[in-house]
Amino acid sequence: MSDEQPKQKSRAIPYSDAFKAFIGTGWAPYPSDLPDPLPATEWTPARRTALSQQFPGDRLVIPAGGLKVRSNDTDYRYRPHSAFAHLTGLGTDREPDAVLVMEPTDTGHDAVLYFRPRAPRDSEEFYSNARHGEMWVGKRESLAEMEAMTALAVADSADLPEALAKNCAATRIRVTREADPAITRLLDGLGHQGSVEADARFATACSELRLIKDEFEAEQMREACEKTATAFEAVVAELPEGVRRGRGERWVEGVFGLHARHAGNAVGYDTIAAAGDHACTLHWIRNDGDLTGDELLLLDAGIELDTLYTADITRTVPVSGRFSPAQRKVYEAVLEAQAAGIAAAKAGADFLAPHRAAVEVIVAKLDEWGILPVSAEESLDPDNGGQHRRWMVHGTSHHLGIDVHDCAQALAENYREGYLKEGMVITVEPGLYFKEGDTLVPEEFRGIGVRIEDDILITADGNENLSDMLPRTVDEVEAWMARIWADADQ
Repeated sequence: MSDEQPKQKSRAIPYSDAFKAFIGTGWAPYPSDLPDPLPATEWTPARRTALSQQFPGDRLVIPAGGLKVRSNDTDYRYRPHSAFAHLTGLGTDREPDAVLVMEPTDTGHDAVLYFRPRAPRDSEEFYSNARHGEMWVGKRESLAEMEAMTALAVADSADLPEALAKNCAATRIRVTREADPAITRLLDGLGHQGSVEADARFATACSELRLIKDEFEAEQMREACEKTATAFEAVVAELPEGVRRGRGERWVEGVFGLHARHAGNAVGYDTIAAAGDHACTLHWIRNDGDLTGDELLLLDAGIELDTLYTADITRTVPVSGRFSPAQRKVYEAVLEAQAAGIAAAKAGADFLAPHRAAVEVIVAKLDEWGILPVSAEESLDPDNGGQHRRWMVHGTSHHLGIDVHDCAQALAENYREGYLKEGMVITVEPGLYFKEGDTLVPEEFRGIGVRIEDDILITADGNENLSDMLPRTVDEVEAWMARIWADADQ
């Protein structure tokens, strides 16, 4: 129900009455067979029930959100709000302006999905509406088809205002406020018993609902990592071409993006393709640099599946195929730190345990190399230290799932200050970043940035490295690259 875009009157061509009479004729009927349920529909009822139990008696409103303007009358590629996707099972680009309403009952909630079904072919919407018309955006589902796909009760979005207004003076309504400003404005004008503070608690609950993945989500994460690994191999195969063409970071980004769009829905986040000193900029997404052949390439990328679950993997590889002695030294320090972090990622450990384990290794290496201005013990002091963060300023882990930084609205006591539990998926991604202009590090290290990141599923007896199919040790990486290039030459 997001605001409609204004019609472009300056370039619109009027439709004649003859055209209007003609356009609705001569069409084959739509298929009568209903589509199969979406893969997640076996799991979404339990998710909705878990949310329902936290808010008895409240009307819960979870919009998908609408299109967002990129420039003038062009929009960004659409992606539904994560809470909506999680609770309905709808992924890819479904469904702009749809709204999931969970209506309170004596025993819980009844869920109804409101969306705009396709219009008849003889209607003006069919041929003239650039936002919803089939001639412009493709065939939309009918109410029956959407019901079959989602296993939800489905209603026309034209009925939504009345449904939201029903008994609103005596009903507390909670909404994911940021998802669709038009829906939020509509609800704020109804005079219901909700509040901004109550909505914030609701957003937190929707976010925390994803902290522990169900079996379907875990399998989606495995698949996302597998497809991402294939894309990493494709990037390695294209590194010589990236060197030859110039602006090689863009070549790397493009190769990965091709695989992401072919194998999944899109990239899960903007790809970081950072060569040389660019790798020392943590979120380098400009990706406009050259590959010269003697530097490291830090590739931080993930494929988002059609279900919207994304991998988040980083590998740092020598563009030449061989690490220099200085590159090897830094890389192996980060690898040792990552191994310590992964070993600490287990059920019952506090969330920061992997970070502490990784940072202890990082600090020991910096101390060993004579880079720290204080002792290792002083740098590790949480109140008066932290000097090591000049070379690794970020944390080691975050939750991962339907968002790359999943569960971001969870309470601190359940996230950063919480404990790891079976079913959680986190990253473990230490790094070392020695900027070219940093005179406090040995000259041989300057311009070297290394990060190694894997996606870790917490299990009952330890963890599962979901991205373990990609090599990590120096010898493995060099052999992997050599094999890929040899295969490409055949």
